[in-house]
Amino acid sequence: MSSETNSLPGELRLLAVHAHPDDEASKGAATMASYAAQGARVMVATCTGGERGDVLNPAAADVPAAKRDLAGLRRTEMAASQAALGIEHRWLGFMDSGLPEGDPLPELPAGCFALRPLETAAAPLVKLVREFRPHVIISYDENGGYPHPDHIMAHKVAMEAFHAAGDAAKYPGTGARWEPLKLYYDRGFNPERFRALHDALTKAGLESPYAERLAAWLEADSEGHQPPAPLHPTTTQIDCGEYFPVRDEALKAHRTQVDPEGFFFAVSTDLQRQVWPWEDYSLIESRVPSQVPETDLFAGIR
Repeated sequence: MSSETNSLPGELRLLAVHAHPDDEASKGAATMASYAAQGARVMVATCTGGERGDVLNPAAADVPAAKRDLAGLRRTEMAASQAALGIEHRWLGFMDSGLPEGDPLPELPAGCFALRPLETAAAPLVKLVREFRPHVIISYDENGGYPHPDHIMAHKVAMEAFHAAGDAAKYPGTGARWEPLKLYYDRGFNPERFRALHDALTKAGLESPYAERLAAWLEADSEGHQPPAPLHPTTTQIDCGEYFPVRDEALKAHRTQVDPEGFFFAVSTDLQRQVWPWEDYSLIESRVPSQVPETDLFAGIR
């Protein structure tokens, strides 16, 4: 490696790639807040503006700005989430693809993020990687975490940027090459976490918001295993329960998307801290010596 790729200044830098505004709050938010509080530079790259999203919080259904300019309102919400987490943020500037529904599924809208050629979609992220120079990149798995077209494309561009940003021959005109050192997939919807919280709630005689989800997984598994074996098992757990209230503040900042009486807040913060005070990740690639399990995304880099 050249000095560009292996020189480590005093600061550590983490980049999380997300599809829409609000994804950063529901996936890895406490981790990011924790590292930012420790002095690391943490940035979120949001691929689209969420223009084709719906208002998912009934209490915000009659907000005039949500009807008049949802895209503008979501930018305001993103700024509030960014401030709560204490992180940096960059819009990549692509158009939301929407979530197609129906049988057969309708075609995606022309010009949307999910239909862009990979090199066109990845170029702004490669430029950002070369400018910000993250040591660690966090992305979704190949299924997008869940199969939304924008999440799947966010995965593709993150993978492309991780592999291409260090190659000076690729993406000319986007800055000096930079080779990130580690790539993780976020496991924000880790079935093991849902099972642990479900068991703790039922043991306490409380209603579990996860019962239906766990039952669906059980029904889909012909051998009766539960939870299902993950495609990418957890290798890294970040102890960040102290920052769950900050995560919740970021979630609530996305008022049009997150119902404060809904799923994300169905289990008390105290119980979550007791049962599962971590956020979970899969280490996918490392250009430094790595030994799993880990408790630090910068293990091998510090």
